[in-house]
Formats: sequence, C-alpha cells, structure tokens
Amino acid sequence: MIKQKSMIKHYIKIAFRNLGRQKWLAVINIAGLSIGLACFILFLLYALNEFSFDRFHQNAKNIFRVYRWTEAMHGDQASANINQPLPLGPAFKQDLPDVENFVRIQEASNESYIKVGDKIDRLKVSFADPQIFSMFSFKLKSGINETALSGLNSIVLTETIAKKYFGSSNPIGQTIHIKKEQSFEPFIVSAIAADIPSNSTIQFLALGNINWLTTTPQGKKGVNNWKRSTYSYHTYIELKPGSQLPGNTQALVTFRKKYYPEEDKELREIGYWKGNGWPATYGLQPLQSIHTDTKIAGGAVPVVSPKTIWILLGIAFAVLLIACINFTTLAIGRSASRAKEIGIRKVVGSGRRSLVWQFLSEALLLSFFSVILGLILTYFLLPYFNQLAGKELRFSFQQFPELTWMIAGLTLIIGILSGSYPALVLSAFKPLEVIKEKIKVGGANLFTRSLVTMQFVLSIGLIASTVIILQQLKYMTGKNPGFQKENIVMVNADDADGKKLYPLFRQAIAGDLSIAGIAAAELGLGEGEELARASLNYDGKPKEVFEYFIDPNYIPLMKMEIIKGRNLDPKISSDTVTSVIINEALARDFGFSIDSAIGQQLRGYSEEVTPVVVGVVKDFNYRPLREKVEPQMFHHFGNYAINKFFVRLKAGDPSKALATLNKAWSSLVTDLPFRYTFLDESLENFYKSETRWSWIIGWAGGISIFLACLGLLGLAALAAVNRTKEIGIRKVLGASLSNIIGLLSKDFLKLVIIAIIIASPLAWYFMSKWLQDFAYRINISWVVFLIAGLSAVTLALVTVSFQAIKAAIANPVKSLRTE
Repeated sequence: MIKQKSMIKHYIKIAFRNLGRQKWLAVINIAGLSIGLACFILFLLYALNEFSFDRFHQNAKNIFRVYRWTEAMHGDQASANINQPLPLGPAFKQDLPDVENFVRIQEASNESYIKVGDKIDRLKVSFADPQIFSMFSFKLKSGINETALSGLNSIVLTETIAKKYFGSSNPIGQTIHIKKEQSFEPFIVSAIAADIPSNSTIQFLALGNINWLTTTPQGKKGVNNWKRSTYSYHTYIELKPGSQLPGNTQALVTFRKKYYPEEDKELREIGYWKGNGWPATYGLQPLQSIHTDTKIAGGAVPVVSPKTIWILLGIAFAVLLIACINFTTLAIGRSASRAKEIGIRKVVGSGRRSLVWQFLSEALLLSFFSVILGLILTYFLLPYFNQLAGKELRFSFQQFPELTWMIAGLTLIIGILSGSYPALVLSAFKPLEVIKEKIKVGGANLFTRSLVTMQFVLSIGLIASTVIILQQLKYMTGKNPGFQKENIVMVNADDADGKKLYPLFRQAIAGDLSIAGIAAAELGLGEGEELARASLNYDGKPKEVFEYFIDPNYIPLMKMEIIKGRNLDPKISSDTVTSVIINEALARDFGFSIDSAIGQQLRGYSEEVTPVVVGVVKDFNYRPLREKVEPQMFHHFGNYAINKFFVRLKAGDPSKALATLNKAWSSLVTDLPFRYTFLDESLENFYKSETRWSWIIGWAGGISIFLACLGLLGLAALAAVNRTKEIGIRKVLGASLSNIIGLLSKDFLKLVIIAIIIASPLAWYFMSKWLQDFAYRINISWVVFLIAGLSAVTLALVTVSFQAIKAAIANPVKSLRTE
C-alpha cells in the first residue's frame, strides 16, 4: 500500500516536471480543452435545466395539468387546449374522489400598470387560488403558505420585485395599486416568495388571489360559465398517490358529458362530428412532462422540443470531441520529443506498465487543470450565454446535483481517453531504435490524421450551418412583408379609453412636419401582439379567419396594395356595419376569384352581421415567414375597441417626432406613461429564436475551428519532428523556405479538403431539413460551402505554415549532427 502511494506520488512529480519543460504546449493543451469543456458545460447546463422542469415540487409526481382533448373532425386535426373555464377546478374535486386539491392560475400575458407610492411602473401580475403554496413547493421568504393569499386583495411578490419597489424595508402590509380595467385597485403585500427557479413551468413576479377577479364585471361572467369564460385559466389538480385517473378515459369522458350534455348532438347536427364516442374529453398532463410535451403547448414558459435540446447537446458534444481530439494530437506531438527519454527508461528497467501509468497520470493531471479552468470560464461566461440563449440559468450544484458526478466523470474519461493512445504507442518503442533516434512516431499518422480530419468535418459543418441560418434570417428580416414597415411607431393605448383618446391624440399631433400620418387599430403587429380569430360556418363549412378592426386610414398609412375594389370610407354608413376588406388568401380559401370577390357575403359570421366584401388587399405577412399567409379580413365595425395608434414618421431622425408624440400623450393621459415600439423592430422579434440559433452555432463553429487549428498545430509539430533530418538534407541540397513550407503543408491541406468533401453534403442535408420548417425560405447555394471551405483552408494553411517556417529556418547542421 505504501509502495503504491509512493509510485503515484512519483508519477505526479514526474508529470509536473515534464509539463514544466514544455510550458507552451502544456498551456495550449490546457487552454484548448478548458475552452471545449466550458462550452460543453454551458450547453449541458441548458439541457439539465430543460429536462429538470418542476422536479423541485415535493408532490410533482401527483400533480397534473388539465387539458381539453378534441377529436379530429370536419377537416381539423385532433388538438389539445389548456385554457379552461373557471368552474372546472372545483368540479374536478367535487366529482372525482381521486382529486385531493386543485389550483387555477391566470398567467399574466401582458404587463399591468402599477403604482407604488408616487411611482408608476409596469409589472406582470398573475392570479391563483390561495392553496397554490400548499399544493406546490414554492418557497416563501416571509409569510405562511396557508395564509399567503387568504385575503381577497392579498398579493405575493417575489424577492427581486420586493427589493425593486421597497428596497431593504419590510414590504409586508404595504400597498400596491394595480390598474385593472379603468381604475387602480389596492392590493396588500401579504408574503414574499423566493425567486421562482428557472426550471419551473409556473412563473410569476406578483401573484394575487384569483377570487378577486370574480368580483370584477368581466370576471363575474365566468364564475359558473362553462360555455365561455372572459378569462382563460390553467387548471392543475393533485391526485391521491397511486391514482389511476390519468389513464381512466371512461371516467374523464363521463365527467365531460356531465357539464356538456348536448356537445355530441350539437356537433352531429351541423355535420362536424361523425365519429364514434364523445367528440371531446379531458386529459391529465403530468407536471414534469409539460415543458417537453410539444403536443400540448401553452403557458408562460414556451414548450421546448426534446429534439432541439438533443441537437444542442450534440453540438456541445461535437465541440468537446474536437477539444479532446486536439488534446490527444497535442499529447502525441509533445510525447514525440520524449522518445530518447522512453528508451533510456526502458534500458534502466522501466516496464511498459509503469510507462503507461506515467503518461496517463500526465493526461489526468492536464485534464484536472483543464476542468478547473473550464469551470472558472463557465462561471464568467454564463451571463453572456444567458443573453445568447434567452435564459436565466444559474450554475448551482444544489439545483442540478447531477453536475457533480458528471463533471468528475468528464475529468476521468477525458484524461484516460486522451492519454491512452500516446501512452500505449510510446510505451511500445524498442529501446535500441529509440536511442539511435530511428523511431518516427509513424504508427500514429493514420490515427492522428483521421482525428484532425474529423475535427475539420465538424468545424466546417458548423460554419456552413451558421452561414445558412444567417442567410435565412437576413431573408426573413429583409423581405418586403407586403407593406412598408419602416418609420412606423406603434403607440400602446391598451390601458386607456382608445376610442375617446384617438381623435384627441390625432388632433394634438396634427401639423407636426416630422409626422406623415396616423391610423388606429384594435391590434398591433409583431412579436407578443395578440391575434383575433373569427370562426365562420360558411355554407356548412367551418372557416377560421384572422380579424382586424382598423380605421380607414390604416391601409393607406401602411402602404398596402388594394388590388380590387375600394378602401373603407367613413362617409359610407354601411362601412361601419357590414363592409370588409379581405386578403387574397381569404379569397382563395372561400373559393372566390379576385374579380368575383367584390360583393360576396361572408355568411356564418354571426347572427347579427353578415359581412360584405368591398375590397381585396394583396397578401402581406403579418405573421413570421415560417408560417404561410392565412385568411384575413379588415373591418371598421362600431362595436370594437381601439388599442393601438400607428404613426408614420418622415424619414430621418425620429427624436423630434417622438418628443411630439410624448408631449401629446402626457397632456391627454396624465396617469399613464407614454409607451411605443417601432413596427420594424417588433416584426424582427419574430425571429429571436433563429437569431439565438445563429449565434449559438456560430460561436460553437468558431470555437471548434480554433480548436481544430490547435490540433493541426500538434500534428504539424509531430510531422516536423519525424522529418527533421529530411528537412535538414533538403536545405543542404538547396531547398528554399517556400519549398519546405509546401512540403509540410500539402499533406495537411489534403486532410482539410477531404473534410470539406465530407462536411458539405452532411451540412446541406441537415440544413435542408431545418429550412423545411419555414413557409418562405432561401435556396442553399454552393457558395456557402465554398466560403466555409476556403475559411478552413486559409486557417489550416496559416496554422501549418507557422510550424513549417519554424522547421525550415532551423540550422541543418543541428538536424544532421547525430546522423
């Protein structure tokens, strides 16, 4: 035992000594692997966060989210919907014995105005049943779980929000006024919750009692209303341990029949449902599977496809693999110069086993240092990665306990794998040939060349993929959507009385030379803006149409093209009652030609109104280009609200116009701040996901090509060692510097060219699959692969030339002295 400890100590001591002799190679080796490890750990942290959603709840295995499942009918696919009527939760607990508890949550989709003292701000305010803190395991910093939301006007703030508005003082008992409908309502802070973990499906910053909503005019309509609810609620239930209710289809169908007894009959009468059984039922979605279940989407946190997570992990593994390959090739390059040392060790009695342990101990030592440096890099890079990925990840062993054994395992595996090959090859040298320096670590050539080729295959593939994503992104953001999006400001009037405010606001900015025009609409355009759908029963066929309320100035202001008919006219009385303008997609869907569309009646819209087409507008993209243009209609019916003002600015510096708009707003609305967005920026936000992908893959590609070049540097160093005397002889015989560089470079450039040939079709295949998700997309050009290939060739040439020049300028006398 003492002897073994002494041997281990001896190996480590020699390892430190050898690393000290080759400092720059050791630094490159450690730096390359640590960068690869940091990249891998960041991606691993992302994957762990996505796959560990909601596991921190003690009763997570018994908690389910209720969804409505509607069977496929009348041309529509089967679908799930998580938005439920208000009385569903209590009914579940009352009717089904397995249900122990329920929680209804109204998640905040938009920010509300709040007042804290004299300060006005905006905050997302959610509402839930008081038992949320008993059923779920959200931690309270102050307050009691059972009574945190017991008061009708109680509100719970997260720790960060409490500090933001109340600083270090105790906020319990303080009042926050929240604007609901047309007035500010007082809420009393009753508890402070710890900040919600990033891997939680349920997210909130401020949480009120859901029963307060039922006291509002709109909320009262949904209290016992199963048919239609003004608010959309997410309902969670807690089942008794071992309950079979999630798989008991019959019990769930029976429950549905009780509250919708005429559903089957009504759908059959209009021809929608012709199948066997009940057309709709309820399903129970396990809490821990919500985040990765793409079949049932919805909620404050977007659902993530497991496929996407595995792709990101695959990219991370590719970068780590490149780093490990680089580590191995540099280890071989470092070890080649130690051939004489190995021969002498063998002559004085060292066995192959002890030599293997020696090289493995050095590799493990380098691996350990690399992991430590990689963890430090991860800590400092995490804030930037969070911005890149749109996450709020924390490097926490408490939140992700599996990080401990994963990182320890990585250290061991990387050290063993990267050190095994040079250890086995070098320990097999024959002492006599080594001492005479006749050994050329030639047996490693095929292996190391294959490794470097693989590195460049992965690197070139990532670079080509990045270029294609950037091209698609540029195409989507630069494509004319069918209207002029530049220089338009969307003024948000959601919390004001838009119908009364709009004419006053328009009058207040009239005459300003920096403003070209103004129009009003109910809905905005771009990321995060709501959509309105109208369901029509057109001649017995169900039709879904996007519906936009606009004023007559909207289409001219947006510079849309009316290709048939006319615009809405305030002087024509029917234009506020029945007249609509449709897009080309609606005409096609309803079977109209463009010429015959004018005068057509859109039957089945409602019992009171039958819209009549007075104009056809050319299709425009009001949704992201990954989606096709859907049927759409515009109208100016009198019973709709105005929530958005669209203001076109004249080209140039917008500051003067914005000052005018702000002044007009402040003079008319004294209690709410002026809020606006630029339309083009709002539309570009549709592509945040693609932008993140391009940055993530781009950074991974850049890191991989850097690491591949380090590996190539190691291989070039190995080749230079093996051909030292050959280079010396060639120089004596008159070879020039360029001849020597060409001699050493051509073999490695062949590897890069082979990598280009392998990587190009692979990248083309995978990116073609990715582009299929877009209704409007680019064609992949061969130029992309030419750019990626030339970049790789140039970097490889520079890398190899560095080592080649070093070998070429060496004194040939020293190279030939021992021959």
